Amino acid sequence: MAIDVIDLRDFYSRRLGLVARRLINRGIQAHWPDAHGLRVLGLGYPTPYLGLFRETSERCIAFMPAAQGVLKWPTDKPALATLVDEFSLPLPDAAVDRIILVHALEMSDDPGGLLREIWRVLAPSGRLLAIIPNRRGVWTRTEHTPFGHGRPYSRAQITDLLRQTWFTPSAWSEALFMPPFGGGWFLQSAMAWEKLGAAMALPFAGVHLVEATKQVYRAIPAHRERTRLIPALQPVLVPSRLQRDDEEELPEPKPQGG
Repeated sequence: MAIDVIDLRDFYSRRLGLVARRLINRGIQAHWPDAHGLRVLGLGYPTPYLGLFRETSERCIAFMPAAQGVLKWPTDKPALATLVDEFSLPLPDAAVDRIILVHALEMSDDPGGLLREIWRVLAPSGRLLAIIPNRRGVWTRTEHTPFGHGRPYSRAQITDLLRQTWFTPSAWSEALFMPPFGGGWFLQSAMAWEKLGAAMALPFAGVHLVEATKQVYRAIPAHRERTRLIPALQPVLVPSRLQRDDEEELPEPKPQGG
């Protein structure tokens, strides 16, 4: 089920959303500590996380799918967010260096088509960072957060999907090890949950953070035509029609003797 842009805004304005934003931003910075001079695109609902790159990147824009809706971002400056068709992005080929995908892949009706369009607009040396709900995580089992909507993924499912759409996973991490409760004690101990979960490599994190590179020279499947086997027949001499007619006109030999 798709989630509305108003619901996403309201979640990130609450205490639980603010903590989730801080923890996921921590993971993003571990993958991309610097984007100085690069062209950064966020797709889905990326605005809570694009603040990391807005001041240092060459340009930083947000695309929000039409089914979700769009909100003005940033609120106090000229808008850098727009509504788009996720399968036909208004960019030329190889136009951006970094793409952050959040609240998008799990909501898409055609995730393969979405990733192929991302492949098109990503530069050959570019990188994709996707924040995707973990199928085994606790956050996907409650609907009062955006991570409980849409289709969650396991590591194996993400890997297969990326390889099918001409990406190579290059780095993994997880975030949101704390339970998705808005109580004071859970929020205050969020960083302790995060450090403990990462140190013990617990499999129940709320989201995967997967970094992938673009396969510039992708494999093209070969379709080989099957060979039909025809049984061999021994050649037989067949008399022609003229020869058969001549044989029929010859008189029968007469018996000799009296």
